[in-house]
Amino acid sequence: MGWHQELLIGFDLETTGTDPREARIVTAAVIEVRGGQPIGHREWLADPGVEIPADAVAVHGISNERATAEGRPADQVADAVADVLVAYWKTGVPVVAYNAAFDLSLLSAELRRHGLPSLRERLGIDPAPVIDPYTIDRWADRYRRGKRNLEAVCTEYGVPLDSAHDASADALAAARLACAIAGRHPKVAALGPAELHRRQIEWYAEWAADFQSFLRRKGDAAAVVDGRWPLREFADEPV
Repeated sequence: MGWHQELLIGFDLETTGTDPREARIVTAAVIEVRGGQPIGHREWLADPGVEIPADAVAVHGISNERATAEGRPADQVADAVADVLVAYWKTGVPVVAYNAAFDLSLLSAELRRHGLPSLRERLGIDPAPVIDPYTIDRWADRYRRGKRNLEAVCTEYGVPLDSAHDASADALAAARLACAIAGRHPKVAALGPAELHRRQIEWYAEWAADFQSFLRRKGDAAAVVDGRWPLREFADEPV
């Protein structure tokens, strides 16, 4: 039985922005999925402590008024989400996140911002295994044209996504998408979670180097594409 038929943990954040160093958590979801079906669910609403920009509200639908009135303090949410993810990693269960480098790096920045133990400190090792359908699909079907956002890739693999940019819907879709990619690409399904994690580190770094070269050829001589995956920690930068 392949990893895609075992327990997977879908994870997603909806946030105040797109820079993981500065954006704050608004909602978070962790969903247990087996065989493509949800069997457990946790969700958090945070008061991020800063204003949610209008363009972010337009994406995920969480207003400043609702976040302030109903959300838990941001430090409590970040701490709780980290504890839940770490508990799964300690038992070897893969966490699935679409574009994991964004969500995990943002969570890491939130933990640091509030003086909380990092994911590495809680685990004692780097967070793993992580499964990122974004990274895997980009490697497995490198030359396919078109967008690679969650909605587009779900459409490509026939995975339903009824409420894009809802944390729970996106977390479930990410887990189902990982299963669908494994079903289409036996070479992905054949890898164990630990080996797949290691391969994704390589695939992401290769993509970043290629994309950086492309940008520089197009005239942006100073372009730098961060090739770290699945976690970027910005300890030397302000938060």
